[in-house]
Amino acid sequence: MTSVGKEPRADPNSPCDLLAANAVSFDSALDSATYNKAFDDFGKCKVLLLGDASHGTSEFYTARAELSKYMIEHHGFNIIAIEGDWPDAEVVDRYVRRRTLPDKGVSLTATGKTNDGREAPFMRFPTWMWRNLEVQEFVEWLRKYNTSQSKSVHESVGFYGLDLYSLRSSMQAVIEYLDQVDADMAKLARHRYEQLMMWADDPHDYAYAAITPGFEGYEKEVIYMLQDLLKKRVQYSSVYWDGDEFHSAEQNARVVADAERYYKTMYYGLNESWNLRDTHMANTLGRILKHRGAKAKAIVWAHNSHVGDARATSMGVSRREINIGQLCKETYGQSCLSIGCGTYTGSVAAADCWGGDMRVMKVQPALPGSYEELMHATGVDNFALDLRPGKCDGTLRKELMKQRLERFIGVIYKPKTERRSHYSSAILPEQFDGFLWFDSSSPVRGIETHQPEEPLEYDETWPFGL
Repeated sequence: MTSVGKEPRADPNSPCDLLAANAVSFDSALDSATYNKAFDDFGKCKVLLLGDASHGTSEFYTARAELSKYMIEHHGFNIIAIEGDWPDAEVVDRYVRRRTLPDKGVSLTATGKTNDGREAPFMRFPTWMWRNLEVQEFVEWLRKYNTSQSKSVHESVGFYGLDLYSLRSSMQAVIEYLDQVDADMAKLARHRYEQLMMWADDPHDYAYAAITPGFEGYEKEVIYMLQDLLKKRVQYSSVYWDGDEFHSAEQNARVVADAERYYKTMYYGLNESWNLRDTHMANTLGRILKHRGAKAKAIVWAHNSHVGDARATSMGVSRREINIGQLCKETYGQSCLSIGCGTYTGSVAAADCWGGDMRVMKVQPALPGSYEELMHATGVDNFALDLRPGKCDGTLRKELMKQRLERFIGVIYKPKTERRSHYSSAILPEQFDGFLWFDSSSPVRGIETHQPEEPLEYDETWPFGL
């Protein structure tokens, strides 16, 4: 690794001096040539997981976009998969791949209704998580890049959502797809989804009703709908190019089935709903890779708590939670690599409660005993670090293998309860393969700050909206 040229201290073997001596420094998140080169070797993998330590920090989003551009241009990655809902991401996918059937995609700056009467993408709280200028600029770059390559729609770089909160919009998408290919099946879908649709605006009420005696729920209906759709795979896939439209309909039907299960698990224990959600996201990623074929290579954008291997954190050890990072490591082995990120202080875009408006909040200095405190102590403002065995200095890696606190900020930030709300313990080199550090960070540039009204969420996205 390249030394940052820091003045030696009294003990050159202290953890912070070892870190300073082995990190690759760069000026800012826009100084992408430096950290892209530091992580160039990561381009050999099939699945690259890029984390963020908060859902409202500009540097994290900018660096992730710049790394993604580099990996697309130089290493052939053709999938961007985000911690966002499938129907919202598909609107963007239609835009960046110029998919013109059955509707036209729109950019992230759109508001109100799309051309076919649907809501603009990512209008659910928290809108700033994906409706920010950092993401919007990447989306515009991706559309131009795809156009410049003169490739088919199926070969172009796609933009996909992995999450499962889109209960209503996914049901509507299945019905709308079937209206185009099979009117009788569309009628059946309306019948099967009819009762569940009544709960879609507040699925937590459905979760509560599902545990009361005599309420059977609608698991059978949504499973039967998915099964019947899959039986028609060959017939339906022949309607539009390369089965893209069927693939989307299938995924929406799977979202409905998993979302129905997800909301029912919320009252049975936090880890059960978390595990179901991350398993859904990992399985969705696997189906996208299979759909895109043998040359498929995916970049995942999600929170550190999702992409870092849960087995290296108290999430996995104490609470028995799994995540995308762990599942991908187990599935793809050395063909899956991850890069996390962190900050010491600065400002973040977040809300102080679920459904609250976006605010710019001061990030408290990291707690003693944390990785963030150690990285701040180097005196290096921004750096990249390869944590893999043989790539990271052995003495430094041994020091970093000592368990420390690590900060997680989601869409909600509670500085008054910083330790309890936003810290977990971790072993960094087992959690991530690489790390990006920004000592002082700034908030994302949200397209809007006022949030739509949403039903209250519970702790299934601990800590605070991850």
